[in-house]
Amino acid sequence: MEGDKYWQQFLDETATFNNIVLGHLLPSSWWVTLPHFLQTWIRNYMAGTLLYFISGILWCFYIYYLKRNVYVPKDAIPSNRAMLLQIYVAMKAMPWYTLLPTVSEYMIENGWTKCYTSISEVGWFAYIMYMAIYLVIVEFGIYWMHRELHDIKPLYKHLHATHHIYNKQNTLSPFAGLAFHPLDGILQAVPHVIALFLVPIHFRSHIGLLFIEGVWTANIHDCIHANLWPIMGAGYHTIHHTTYKHNYGHYTIWMDWMLGTLRDPEDDSCQKAQKVQ
Repeated sequence: MEGDKYWQQFLDETATFNNIVLGHLLPSSWWVTLPHFLQTWIRNYMAGTLLYFISGILWCFYIYYLKRNVYVPKDAIPSNRAMLLQIYVAMKAMPWYTLLPTVSEYMIENGWTKCYTSISEVGWFAYIMYMAIYLVIVEFGIYWMHRELHDIKPLYKHLHATHHIYNKQNTLSPFAGLAFHPLDGILQAVPHVIALFLVPIHFRSHIGLLFIEGVWTANIHDCIHANLWPIMGAGYHTIHHTTYKHNYGHYTIWMDWMLGTLRDPEDDSCQKAQKVQ
C-alpha cells in the first residue's frame, strides 16, 4: 500500500506536466479524455518540437547573422536548403524520439526503476554522487552505441548514414543535431533509460537531461570549437563528421581518450596548416 502511494507521486507529477504543457497549447477538449500515456506522448512531442525550434532558430540567428563571420566564415554557413532538409528529417523522427521519454515515464510511474521523487529523500551529497554515476553510465553507453553504429556496417548503412550526409562544415548546423533515422536517435538515447535501472536518479533530473539532449546536440553541430577541456564540443564533433572514425563521445572526451579514438581539433588544425605550407 505504501509502495502504491509512493509511485502515485510520479503519476501525479507527470499529470501536472501534462496539464501545464497541453493546457497552454491545446484546447482541453482535444486531450483531457485521452489515456494518460497518450497525453504524456503528445506533451513530450510538443515540448520536444518547441525546444528543437527555439534552440535551433535562436542559435542560428546568433552565429549566422548577429555574429556573422565572427564564429563561422561566410563560406562555411550552411544554405537554407541544407537546414530545411535537416528540419524535415528531424520532424519525421520527432514522434519516435519522444516516445522514449514517454516509455521511461511509464516505467517510472509503475515502480520498475530506481527513480525517486525528491532530493530530500537522499540528500544533496547522494544526489550529486548518483548523478555523477548516472552520467558516467550514459557517457559509456552512448560512446559504444555510437561507435557500433559506425563499426557494424548494416547499422551504419541503414541507420546512421542518414545523419552523416552532413559531412562538411557548410552542411552542418544546429538543426542537424536531431536529423537522424528515428531508430538511430532512439538507440543513442537508450543509455539514459538503462541507467534508470542501475542507479537511483531524481525523476525531474532524468526528464530534464533527456530534453537537454536536444540543446546539447544542437550545440555540438554548430562547428564552433569552444576548446573547453574535457568537453566534447563542436570542434571535436565536426572532426567526427568529416573523418567518420574519431570522437564518438557525447559530453566528454574521456572515452575517446581512453580507447584511442580521440582526435583533437588543435592537432587537426596544425596538420592542415602544415599541408598548406
